[in-house]
Amino acid sequence: MKFKDKWLACVSFGEQTFRTGISDSTDKPIWNSEKKLLLEKNGPSLARISVFETNRLSKNNIVGYCELDLLEFVVQEPDSTCKSFDLLDPASSNVVGSMFISCSVEDPVETETCFAKRILSIVDYNEDGHLSFSEFSDLMNAFGNLVASKKKEELFKAADLNGDGVVTIDELAALLAVQQEEEPIINSCPVCGEALKLSDKLNAMIHMTLCFDEGTGNQTMTGGFLTDRQASYGWMFKLSEWTHLSTYDVGLNTGSSASHIVVIDRKTKRLVEELIDSKIVMSMRAIYQSKIGLGLMDQGAKEILQNLSEKQGKKMNTVESAQNIPSFLEFFKDQINMAEVKYPLDHFKTFNEFFIRELKPGARPVACIDRDDVAVSAADCRLMAFQSVDDSTRFWIKGRKFSIKGLLGKDVDSDAFLDGSLVIFRLAPQDYHRFHSPVSGVIEKFVDVPGSLYTVNPIAVNSKYCNVFTENKRTVVMISTAEFGKVAFVAIGATMVGSITFVRKEGDHIKKGDELGYFSFGGSTVICVFEKDSIKIDEDLLANSARSLETLVTVGMQLGVSFPKLENCSLES
Repeated sequence: MKFKDKWLACVSFGEQTFRTGISDSTDKPIWNSEKKLLLEKNGPSLARISVFETNRLSKNNIVGYCELDLLEFVVQEPDSTCKSFDLLDPASSNVVGSMFISCSVEDPVETETCFAKRILSIVDYNEDGHLSFSEFSDLMNAFGNLVASKKKEELFKAADLNGDGVVTIDELAALLAVQQEEEPIINSCPVCGEALKLSDKLNAMIHMTLCFDEGTGNQTMTGGFLTDRQASYGWMFKLSEWTHLSTYDVGLNTGSSASHIVVIDRKTKRLVEELIDSKIVMSMRAIYQSKIGLGLMDQGAKEILQNLSEKQGKKMNTVESAQNIPSFLEFFKDQINMAEVKYPLDHFKTFNEFFIRELKPGARPVACIDRDDVAVSAADCRLMAFQSVDDSTRFWIKGRKFSIKGLLGKDVDSDAFLDGSLVIFRLAPQDYHRFHSPVSGVIEKFVDVPGSLYTVNPIAVNSKYCNVFTENKRTVVMISTAEFGKVAFVAIGATMVGSITFVRKEGDHIKKGDELGYFSFGGSTVICVFEKDSIKIDEDLLANSARSLETLVTVGMQLGVSFPKLENCSLES
């Protein structure tokens, strides 16, 4: 590293994050920490290692990161002891240091055999390398399997080849490993008591291995975190967690009651924390999650939001507003990639010019570009997708008055969309704010629907007191397509986003991935409504949405395929 400090490292893999201990004050920290990770077919393979300096009370500062495809690494160098990786600055992608990582592969059967030896040694009370039947019985009882009382005699006799009443640990370990594969007898972890999923035998074994590691004195990385940011928080956050002022969660509570918004990155299959000022979270919850707050909104606060958005929009168009760009980039430094931006930073003369920045050609490849029966993501966003409108109200939209007719407004014939599919593209302030067509077709018409400017943050969307999507200012674009029938593309304004600008006009022929327009300063949302049975949305998007978990996607990623053409199309990254 370039300076001395106390450091910690976090490893994020899929929906798990682990952290090391904190190093001594040095510019060359050594952790000697390890963690076993399970590589599964079609599962995550990309691990992100983040390094934080720990000199702050409430929040530690990320200094650099590297990403490692574990599958590629172990295939290319299965016997590698240690390899150096560049640590990249999240804001600029400049190299700020290097990290040495070692990685090895264990065969599952070998891992299970080694694990069996370790747990069997616990009840080897006289430490002679042999187990009596009574010692083995004690272990079976700890496994929590009611059938074990019968099975343990059978297993013990099978291993006791000479019939002398004792067996070696090696013999019994091999037998247990085979038995656990055929018919698991370990129903609960002997260390923590957690019930194990019998359908997921390998993960259950790894769970127990890690539990035993915690007590062996090995420097095993601490788990139980969702994101690297959560794992890196300092003692002030730990205190707030303990007093229940701050919580992390994945699922239904994420938007409405949790103090941190967690989404899953589709490309890396890793959980990511969305950055948002804690004071803003508290104020939004006070307004949108209570009858009193929404009552105040009805008594004139809507006009205040309108005026605030107009004033803020004018302010962000001034030359002086460009001074806010560096601090904005610093706050979102690991979530904005300036290497993708078309123009250098000094090109932007106002904050809004930067906010509606264009990307370099090719920065957002379009999935299956030559197939019009494949729909794609319309924005860089946090996406929720539902095969039916009923699913959307069950898992996500909690406003009591939400309906397709209310969303599209009285000037659009909504009958064809009433039982259709719904996709919500939520743009956060740090996102690329130009939106693109998800389908190929012809623009039939634009319909402006007047309304308020509530926030589109999940805190408001998940509120039963607020009807964000049917009350906010919005523009409905009707697109006629050959593959999907009619598609309603709804651009929704939000707090600080009074301006929705379109770069296309009625009658234009558009290809999927073509730019349609942009939102000025703030965060906002696009909703696409498809006619019933016109699209089969990708399963991973539906599965995440059924968990009330937003999926982080970029423009051009595959969204779904039109019925009845359901051929597989590989995702573009």
